[in-house]
Amino acid sequence: MSGRRKKAKSGAAPADAPSGELASKPALEAQKKQVAETRSARRRQRKASELEKRVGYRFSDPALLESALTHISALRGAHRTGSYQRLEFLGDHVLGLVISDMLFRTFPKADEGELSRRLADLVRKETCAEIARAIDLGAAIRVGASESNAGARSRLAILADVCEALIGAVYLDGGYKAAEALVQRLWEARLSATAQPLRDPKTVLQEWAQARGLPTPAYREVARSGPDHNPEFRVAVQLPAFAPAEGMGRSKRAAEQAAAAAMLAREGVEPARRNG
Repeated sequence: MSGRRKKAKSGAAPADAPSGELASKPALEAQKKQVAETRSARRRQRKASELEKRVGYRFSDPALLESALTHISALRGAHRTGSYQRLEFLGDHVLGLVISDMLFRTFPKADEGELSRRLADLVRKETCAEIARAIDLGAAIRVGASESNAGARSRLAILADVCEALIGAVYLDGGYKAAEALVQRLWEARLSATAQPLRDPKTVLQEWAQARGLPTPAYREVARSGPDHNPEFRVAVQLPAFAPAEGMGRSKRAAEQAAAAAMLAREGVEPARRNG
């Protein structure tokens, strides 16, 4: 009887071995996950470094560049911070200021309406996306698996947003001069290409509307501010089935032109140029 009991006990030892093997599986999975994350981080660093070479700027704080290149779908947790959204907000305004200054200096005889039309053409989403494609920005964007499968890296809106975020990141990392130099490098060719005068945006909008069977755009003064000798007008342009667009200017005509340009830019209509 005692012999059988001892035999049973001695046979229990091998039964414990599989449980030990099972206990090691979570550790093995964690190790594999860590290796995969390390490889992913190295790939991101390599792509970021290649992008720095293409744009001609090296970051002192690589975390800023990583944030500028990170879509919210690539982040986890309830509060997914660290995406490009805040940097996009900043970069949008930095881009507008730099381009405005470039236009002011390049076209000393252009009036406010002409400068506004050129600005709208150069900072619109389509132009930012084209700049992003020119520097192969999509290859460096970090997105989630589902977004990647859906072609997020080539999507116009994401390319444009990340392009603006990149400008914001350079501004925070190197200051205004660094951001200005970046924008000048990337936009200089486009600025030169727009040297030919743009067509009147009111005319372009009217022709665009008529081609779609719509009535002539209607303009309405929304507000007027400033002293009588130097007023500022805000005008809204309206078309059926389209949201109104507003523009501001020192005269009603300038404000109407700005409103028409704003609607054209919003609807993705190219500001056609005069021949010659």
